Amino acid sequence: MKRHLLVAAGLSVFAVASAGAQDLATSICPPGSTTAGIPDSQRVAQDACQQASDIYQFMAPQLGLALTGGNATLGQGSTLGGFGHFSIGVRLNAFQSSLPQVQSFTQSTSGAQKNPALPTKDQWVGLPTADAAIGLFGGIPLGLTNVGGVDVLVSAAYVPTVTSGSVSVTPKQNLQIGYGVRVGLLSESIVVPGVSFTYLKRDLPTTSITGASGNNSLSVNNLTVNTTAWRVVASKSLLLFSFAAGGGMDKYDQSAQISATVNPVGIPGLTSVTASIPGPSQSMQRRNYFFDAALNLPLFKLVGEVGQVSGGTVQTYNGFQGGRADKSLQYYSVGLRLGL
Repeated sequence: MKRHLLVAAGLSVFAVASAGAQDLATSICPPGSTTAGIPDSQRVAQDACQQASDIYQFMAPQLGLALTGGNATLGQGSTLGGFGHFSIGVRLNAFQSSLPQVQSFTQSTSGAQKNPALPTKDQWVGLPTADAAIGLFGGIPLGLTNVGGVDVLVSAAYVPTVTSGSVSVTPKQNLQIGYGVRVGLLSESIVVPGVSFTYLKRDLPTTSITGASGNNSLSVNNLTVNTTAWRVVASKSLLLFSFAAGGGMDKYDQSAQISATVNPVGIPGLTSVTASIPGPSQSMQRRNYFFDAALNLPLFKLVGEVGQVSGGTVQTYNGFQGGRADKSLQYYSVGLRLGL
């Protein structure tokens, strides 16, 4: 299968995790009823409604990972040294997921039908972000290092308005700003590695996503993705090369409005039925570990990163071909960093 990297953040929003998490015994959508063999509107739309809800649930770990990545600032583990020092960088966080093939979904009009393997397609997905760090306090001298240095962290994520095939992604605004802080435990020197603690809050713009499935549609409206991440990072520069490694915890908080529209055939009195679920939410925490390697060029650093996230639980009614949404995932980042 041919694979290619999606750098369009809008497409990555719909590149949800493939999961086989068949944990829910019953559908969370209204079941409706059947009278004299004829289903009412709720029963007709229940299966489509549940599929839309499951797609939303699968977004959580993937969207959170696309936004957070690993190191808060690629290639750095030390504070900057106080006022007058800064760094700016751009990066792409990428990982392999499975893209649900919504156009190949089918919906039953006689209630929710558990499907163990809704169709998916393996796909590389990515989200570009930018960040900046500004030195506030250089720290307190202690032997060959300083302790207690403080940097302010700022990040930005961009989600374009995109229509691709049967999927449309429409953010309320395209740009979202994040913020955080880095506290130095040790400032890097000739003999001492840099060690720091970072805390960063990053969100995606509120977004609505619609996918067509034949004459039916599945929608995730007013999707909010809020993330917080803390890291402990150590780094050391060796002239031409520098390295950093660390770990921490990510928390993803998401909410959305789920709806599905079904155009049934052969059911008297029903031509178009819409079912919705107001305000389902998901919250999960994942462990995150990473390693950075950088090439120190005269004006900037070229940085690569590899990492892994694991933990947390996602429950759905249907399964997907690619595995569970809460499975461990490996990710990669590449970026440029300029500092003074």
